Amino acid sequence: MNDQSLLFDLPGPRARRRERIGNVIGVVVLVALGVWVIAALAAKDQFTAARWAPFLTASAWTDYLLPGLWATLRAAAVALVAAFIFGVVFGLGRLADARPVRWISTLVVEFFRAVPVLVLMLFFYFMFSQLSFVPSTSAAFWGVVTALTLYNGSVVAELVRSGIHSLPSGQREAALAIGLTPSRSRRLIELPQALLAMMPAMISQLIVALKDTALGYIITYSELLAAGSLLGSAKANLIPSLIVTAIIFVALNFGMSWAAQRLADRLSRRTSEQMSTVTGIATAADVADLPAPA
Repeated sequence: MNDQSLLFDLPGPRARRRERIGNVIGVVVLVALGVWVIAALAAKDQFTAARWAPFLTASAWTDYLLPGLWATLRAAAVALVAAFIFGVVFGLGRLADARPVRWISTLVVEFFRAVPVLVLMLFFYFMFSQLSFVPSTSAAFWGVVTALTLYNGSVVAELVRSGIHSLPSGQREAALAIGLTPSRSRRLIELPQALLAMMPAMISQLIVALKDTALGYIITYSELLAAGSLLGSAKANLIPSLIVTAIIFVALNFGMSWAAQRLADRLSRRTSEQMSTVTGIATAADVADLPAPA
């Protein structure tokens, strides 16, 4: 009996037959929808060589797509690092022993989780545009970064809180037994395990943050979507430009997901090796304490 059979009943022959039929129908519908879309675009001359020829020129990439890609990666990188720090700080703040810290952290996290990212971008863009210490040319960049940091950081904070709560209570009890305070236990023992356990959800949130940089187009931030739209307007090939832009976004998301999954696997193996080492040392110590045979 495998682990899955303990969670739910395995499907019988009829259920498996229905699943296969449903899968075949779903694939046929998707293929038919794809063929219909391609045929409709072809009827509008969207696949002619003249519309795709600009992507074979250097100017399309050096003047539009590559600068837009760099702007997207720059905003996403700053926002992701800041969101992770924000999430860890406020996630631990929601678990703090001091009640005022818990209340303030909960208020901040729940507020920024509830406000849409676009609203945050618009607010901070107009706010930074009015402030003297932010150059007017950087207002859109910092509007995107601040909005993504606050929203995604609040989601990460909730992941940290739920990840620590999901750990067995014996983790904290063992930490307290060796003399650690509750805060040091959360920081040194529980937080690393929670981050490792919530890594798949965090990877998904990082991908969401990368895609949400496209909302910067609304506040005139020249990211990848804006660059693709400008290229389409300049070369009169808007649909091909958006298709190429979407392909670049898909490649970025797959690359980020692959890299994050590799990091998670490496951390998981390292944690398992450390736990095996600790278990071996403890076992050896227990054996050494046994009385010698008479």
